[in-house]
Amino acid sequence: MSHPSLPVRGPFPSTRMRRTRRHEWVRNLVRENTLSAEHLIWPLFVCEGEGVREAVPSMPGVNRYSIDLCLEQVARAIEYGIPAIALFPKTPTSKKTAQAEEATNPNNLMCSALRAIRDRFGDQIGLVADVALDPYTSHGHDGLVVNDYVVNDQTIDILCRQAVVQAEAGASVIAPSDMMDGRIGSIRNALDDSGHHEVLLMSYAAKYASAFYGPFRDAVGSAGSLGKATKKTYQMDPAASDEALHEVALDLQEGADIVMVKPGMPYLDIVRRIRDTFAVPVAIYQVSGEYAMLTAAAQNGWLDRRSVVLESLLSMRRAGANMILTYFALEVAHYLKGEEYVAG
Repeated sequence: MSHPSLPVRGPFPSTRMRRTRRHEWVRNLVRENTLSAEHLIWPLFVCEGEGVREAVPSMPGVNRYSIDLCLEQVARAIEYGIPAIALFPKTPTSKKTAQAEEATNPNNLMCSALRAIRDRFGDQIGLVADVALDPYTSHGHDGLVVNDYVVNDQTIDILCRQAVVQAEAGASVIAPSDMMDGRIGSIRNALDDSGHHEVLLMSYAAKYASAFYGPFRDAVGSAGSLGKATKKTYQMDPAASDEALHEVALDLQEGADIVMVKPGMPYLDIVRRIRDTFAVPVAIYQVSGEYAMLTAAAQNGWLDRRSVVLESLLSMRRAGANMILTYFALEVAHYLKGEEYVAG
């Protein structure tokens, strides 16, 4: 018995998306986003003393370093191609005051560290200096407090002086993280008036009042000072997104060279909106709480540390970030070279 021949059909489906996923070489060719050490900024915590390495309990693997040991970490960053570090001081409690006088001391911990790094390494690496008063205030706020309210304009006067002494100490990037209105324009004018025209301004333009900052406040010693107070009257509401664009627009108008979103993964939508709206360099900060979460999950065997760290940073690049501040920076630089990492 003969059977009618079936019609000849072409291959199905005609479009096979898996063709470009089959081999690593083609996956490498077609991907739009990459991650390299050149995209990373490594935050380092500095403390007083000599030969001091203090673990930050809420950030396993992260330490505070006295300046002499901080120099060793900077050398490691340079060796692995990290283009910049960001410094954050742990100011002794005895030097904290309501008026944050230590912030403008040209010989404070931050300025001393900047000078030491610049003297040792010259222009081999960028130095990002945090401008805010919370490491220096006895109340833990980023600005001066009058009648239980963080005042704006009086705070800016101090921030300007703080930025100038940091620039004079060797900072290549001034990074105001305080979220006072108008501080970018005022700091830009103060830097220019003092002859620091080439110093960059990296504005924490969209910094949210986030619960992810807890371990950082432990690291710089401001958590105890702040107590149960919040920073919601000056940092952004996590429910807001449109005002992030307004903040960025204002900071760019005032002279910001780079704008930053903080925290990282919970705010990738903000990065994307900024990237789609403004053709400017965008930074993102993978903050201490993000570091702590991934580290804790990996320590418990719930996640593969290397894989999730790399994926988390790649998501930030995919969202549109040019640069990423991350405590994983040196670790990731080792991974990208195919090396294992041992914290130092």
